[in-house]
Amino acid sequence: MRIGVVRFPGSCDEADAIAAASAVAEAELLWHGRTDLDGVDAVVVPGGFSYGDYLRPGAIARYSPVMTAVAAFAADGGPVLGICNGFQVLCEAGLLPGALLPNNSLRFICRQVDLTVERTTTPWTAACEAGEQLSIPSKHANGRWYADDQTLAQIEANGQVVFRYAPGQNPNGSLADIAGVCSEQGNVVGLMPHPEHAVDLLTGSADGLKLFASVLEEGSSVPVS
Repeated sequence: MRIGVVRFPGSCDEADAIAAASAVAEAELLWHGRTDLDGVDAVVVPGGFSYGDYLRPGAIARYSPVMTAVAAFAADGGPVLGICNGFQVLCEAGLLPGALLPNNSLRFICRQVDLTVERTTTPWTAACEAGEQLSIPSKHANGRWYADDQTLAQIEANGQVVFRYAPGQNPNGSLADIAGVCSEQGNVVGLMPHPEHAVDLLTGSADGLKLFASVLEEGSSVPVS
């Protein structure tokens, strides 16, 4: 399996995403200006400050040439993971529901948070158990997930909430403690915390590795701890 990691001007976590993906598969960078995905089997849209977060986070990156290819890949059922700014990009592109607003505190937050896995039937959570808690670092200024009442009711009914902040762990005021959601098909997933920073116990947690291991074909021998 080959996992492609998109690089925009201003991305700062693509190297960590490459390292995390490389722990379970082959990984390569996909420059934002390209119009194809080089035949990769999965795509990660990483964190950072694409295009300097001008206008608002993700608003410019969603028009990058590579995003047309990502949208087509997603429409065909390809696994796509958006992390932090990548989550913002996917929401701006209409590939995921809702929007990411400034944190309630109006401050940048950086802390370890506990996430509860709500849905395991996505390519990025198949190695998890429903109700399992993952310890993942979070760092953002615009991570408050929001949607109108109708959209919220729809994604709840459809089972599109993939991660919630554990009780008392919501750092930004996200609606219904939502930390990550998926598309209606379930193949596109976005979350604000950074699983690529939690793949080695020396950093305090290896829980993030489960997301990357999940995307491998069923029966993979890659250990998940």
